[in-house]
Amino acid sequence: MRMTLAAALLAVLAAEAAAQTGAPAPALRYAVLGDTIAASLTGQPGDAARGAALMGERSRSLCALCHAGPFAAPHFAGDIGPSLDGVGARLSAAQIRLRVVDMRALNPNSPMPSFHQVPDAPRVAAAWRDRPVLTAAEVEDIVAYLSSLGG
Repeated sequence: MRMTLAAALLAVLAAEAAAQTGAPAPALRYAVLGDTIAASLTGQPGDAARGAALMGERSRSLCALCHAGPFAAPHFAGDIGPSLDGVGARLSAAQIRLRVVDMRALNPNSPMPSFHQVPDAPRVAAAWRDRPVLTAAEVEDIVAYLSSLGG
């Protein structure tokens, strides 16, 4: 228990130090319970409006490349992944959070990238090396938005 608390505190301190120096923040630790990450990655709820805006940024969140859903025009819906229409009625926020953070924890063969894992692959572009695609706050914003899509 003390080791877990110490590791969490170190992760938060490292993230704060990185924010002050402009360096990329490391991915925060989280606990996977079944098919969920129950606790917010930031300790705070996300903002659904920011999440909706982020979902619309095809070059940042990438969600719209593979998923259809209630996205602002111009949008060319992907069909690799399931539609996100009504996802908040099908999945809890904790289930959505795990899928955004690391879908491969549920399905190692999923084509969905891990958005809040630090890539550990030699072919990762230098711009993405040693940092996650989305920050913890951005993950929480997307979780808040997707959770609001209740059908």
